[in-house]
Amino acid sequence: MAISTYKIFLMQKNTSAWEKLIDIKEFPDLGGAPEMLETTTLSDKMQTYIPGIQSLDSLEFTANYTLEEYKKLKALEGTEKEFAVWFGGTEAGDTVTPTGDSGKFKFKGSLSVYANGGGTNEVVEMTITIAPSTVISMDAE
Repeated sequence: MAISTYKIFLMQKNTSAWEKLIDIKEFPDLGGAPEMLETTTLSDKMQTYIPGIQSLDSLEFTANYTLEEYKKLKALEGTEKEFAVWFGGTEAGDTVTPTGDSGKFKFKGSLSVYANGGGTNEVVEMTITIAPSTVISMDAE
């Protein structure tokens, strides 16, 4: 069964517990296609390949800008932390709690943040960029 993007969370690990880092509006692909390594010989009538290293650019997340959240994210710059994107949560009244019951994709990386430009009658946003330093893996927790 398909799932919605409702209840998807950007998480960070503090000491031993996971907590929601910030409410996000968009999240990136959590993987990418491998580089194609050409194996064609002069005897082949068509090019042949084997998969190489998986390509992945920095991970960019979009969030609404608030000064408080921006300062919180700025304080994390320059440090490697554990992050995750969790799919799934529970709802009780107006409170949504991350559970990751539909998938937890974890990785280590370094975060940076910047305020986005805007125009007339738009919500001010910020972009959170995480440079992954480990492979993104599905968490078995």
